Amino acid sequence: MLSTAEALATLLSAASPITGTESIPTLEALNRVLSADVISPLDVPPMNTSSMDGYAIRTEDLTTDGNRRLAISQRIPAGHAPEPLKPGTAARIFTGATVPPGADAIVMQEQTETSGNEVTLLHSPAPGEWITAQGADIRSGSIILPAGTRLTPQALGLAASVGCAELQVRRRVKVAVFFTGDELTMPGEPLKPGAIYNSNRFTLRGLLENLGCDVTDFGIVPDKLDATRATLREAAQAHDLILTCGGVSVGEEDHVKPAVEAEGRLSMWQIAMKPGKPLAFGAVRRAAQQTGAASSDETFFIGLPGNPVSSFATFLLFVRPFVLLLAGMRTVAPRALSLRADFTQKKADRRNEFLRARINAAGGLDLFPNQSSAVLTSTVWGDGVIDNPPNHAISVGETVRFIPFSELLN
Repeated sequence: MLSTAEALATLLSAASPITGTESIPTLEALNRVLSADVISPLDVPPMNTSSMDGYAIRTEDLTTDGNRRLAISQRIPAGHAPEPLKPGTAARIFTGATVPPGADAIVMQEQTETSGNEVTLLHSPAPGEWITAQGADIRSGSIILPAGTRLTPQALGLAASVGCAELQVRRRVKVAVFFTGDELTMPGEPLKPGAIYNSNRFTLRGLLENLGCDVTDFGIVPDKLDATRATLREAAQAHDLILTCGGVSVGEEDHVKPAVEAEGRLSMWQIAMKPGKPLAFGAVRRAAQQTGAASSDETFFIGLPGNPVSSFATFLLFVRPFVLLLAGMRTVAPRALSLRADFTQKKADRRNEFLRARINAAGGLDLFPNQSSAVLTSTVWGDGVIDNPPNHAISVGETVRFIPFSELLN
């Protein structure tokens, strides 16, 4: 069995960004991946602006004899062009408004007293005080979002702040998904003896859609070799990745592995991790082109185990970074935290364990009491997983490596 690090390296070394880009409205670009740098065409802010409601002044007008009383020569709301500031006067100004030419400081209104059309300054500002300089945030010509950035809400706001109405993004990753197991039943249907509801279909589709994938769901495929092979052949057309769940172990009814080997190739099968040992990676041949010429094109294949926690964990740790690399992202490793274990786990496993845990009120970690790969409750109860090395027992108070779900679900 490969170690988790070896298995991840195998997957990621095979992934390269998909071809195909499109220009889409910035308002519709959430979670898409940039295919080109976003370069600012302007300074932000594009002029000197006031950071406070108050009065714009020329500091040279504040005389050494203590006179702090100035006539108010103009009023400047945000969005209005000011006149140059007359010497010996102050301009009433509001937050975000353009600082008038000639002014070099703002006195906040709480440090002033007004009487009629005059203002008395109770504070002597330094030059530049409460002024946000032109280009203080962004300089014209600078890269504000590099290619490979996955667009968050704040990234969309940043693009909009420099006037980008459209963005160049990579097309969505196209994923075909299907599920094997004669025991699987969809919610809403009668549950026959020996049957279970297909929770994995809901979990995995949700995870793929969270990543912005274009998902084709082939549903539940019968536990038959010919049916599995036929679905693989169909799924290989016009998709970047085939993702299956179940049927990758060594039982007589596990047909996915031999089906992939017949329709393509397998590069990897088992990983020394818990939960999730049976994880298959390879490719499925695409059919010959309509011209009759043979095609060497392949569609990537990842087969996940059928136990719900195993499929969830292996998706987060292996499928997620693989898909993000296909989508064009450059950084896909989740950030981990070093946190205190507020529990003891005396029994060590020879495999790399990923233990469901959550952060308690004291800032330590509590362990879900049942770490079975069939207990889906743990994935909702927990805040993330402890990445526990092979053959390592955990003692209370020990610092462990914790990967939050917030780093793995987006």
